[in-house]
Amino acid sequence: MGFFSDIKILTHLIFKPIRGKNHQDRLESFYAGQASGYDDFRKRLLLGRKELWDLLKEPSKDCIWVDFGGGTGANLENFSSERIAKIKKIYLVDLSPSLLKMAQKRIDDRGWKNVELVEDDATTWTPPEGKVDVVTFSYSLTMIPDWFGAIENAKKILKEGGLLGIVDFYVARKYPLENHQKQRWFTRNFWPVWFSSDNVFPSPDHVPFLHQKFHPVEFQEHRAKVPYLFFLKTPYYQFVGQKKETP
Repeated sequence: MGFFSDIKILTHLIFKPIRGKNHQDRLESFYAGQASGYDDFRKRLLLGRKELWDLLKEPSKDCIWVDFGGGTGANLENFSSERIAKIKKIYLVDLSPSLLKMAQKRIDDRGWKNVELVEDDATTWTPPEGKVDVVTFSYSLTMIPDWFGAIENAKKILKEGGLLGIVDFYVARKYPLENHQKQRWFTRNFWPVWFSSDNVFPSPDHVPFLHQKFHPVEFQEHRAKVPYLFFLKTPYYQFVGQKKETP
């Protein structure tokens, strides 16, 4: 991969317009030309994924796990083969056929028999089992227009006491929740504009909404360097929440 692969990805990101009549068409328009080099470039930009997986408790042998917006399946490589084998079923749900094609190759190469690919929408898809133990979003929530619908759907399919894990870009509110990081005007306004050309929308409302809907188990705020944007760091967070008991 390396520098020339980065140039191809950056050229695609900067110059290729995103087209499509619906969200799935726009996602495929965005990813189709960069799927083969997707993982290498994103590994340096999308930080905190392995750390999120480490924050989630060790799954039981009966665990059912859903990874919404799982793309190429690279997230699963944050697990050891032994840990993946302990999980009863993993559903990798995404709307991009190009990314799912890469995921299928990864699954075949690794021999993951308990991983199933699903081409569907995170806001509406439900597993055949009805309820699951873990739901994750890894840098996918900011690309889902109806992100609150995706969170509500995750809550609906989680068992009582089930875990939601998210790592993603964000910006803080001007007046954030107590004990949460404050951000300068430039940070809060630059990154939404910069990312929006790729239909990525860092929101000041993700973090408060998650804290309202789930009992926070872990919450961390960090900054990540952006390849070729020297000296600039974009905010991202890790959140692990437990489904609240119903009254």
